[in-house]
Amino acid sequence: MADATTVKEPPATARGARTRAALISAARVVFERDGFLNSRLTDITAEADCSTGSFYTYFATKEDVFFAVMERARDDMLHPGVHHQAPDDDPVAVIEASNRAYFEAYQRNARLMMLQEQVATINADFRASRIERSEAFVERNARSIKRMQDAGLVDETLEPVMTARALSGMVARLAYHHLALGVDGDINDLVFTSTKLWANALGLTPRNDPSH
Repeated sequence: MADATTVKEPPATARGARTRAALISAARVVFERDGFLNSRLTDITAEADCSTGSFYTYFATKEDVFFAVMERARDDMLHPGVHHQAPDDDPVAVIEASNRAYFEAYQRNARLMMLQEQVATINADFRASRIERSEAFVERNARSIKRMQDAGLVDETLEPVMTARALSGMVARLAYHHLALGVDGDINDLVFTSTKLWANALGLTPRNDPSH
């Protein structure tokens, strides 16, 4: 989001690190409350109980601190996924656990996820960063699909990256629709439906399925 001329050096002291962290936490409160466009730096510094000068010590613009907020949320969104699968794990159970962790993390960050989509439409740098983060999830899932293909569990004619992009996009859109936009939907239902669709698309059967 920020170009090379606006990136600030990380704080050199523990106090500086605390101040920067407080500004990020305050910015999240303000962004979630007021939206990105209506948020003001003075509101962020007031929420953090620090001066405007302190803000500019760590961030050059409102966009920079929004990027930092989203980076922190991204760490929370990096859920356990199918890439952690051991050779003897039930792949459907691993997918289910991954989907559940994703939906729970998305629910914790639902307001930010909505703001992320809005800012991506008006800021080209953030849009590029948004795509990069999305593709990281796709690439991780693609590696898992390839391993399942190598194990003879998944149709080898499926291209792993395109398949991962389709299935990951389905889950992300389901989360956005129900958890960010607030359409009625229980997380258990989201987990069941997304896992079933993943499994059906890949031709997987749960190991505890009597028909397996």
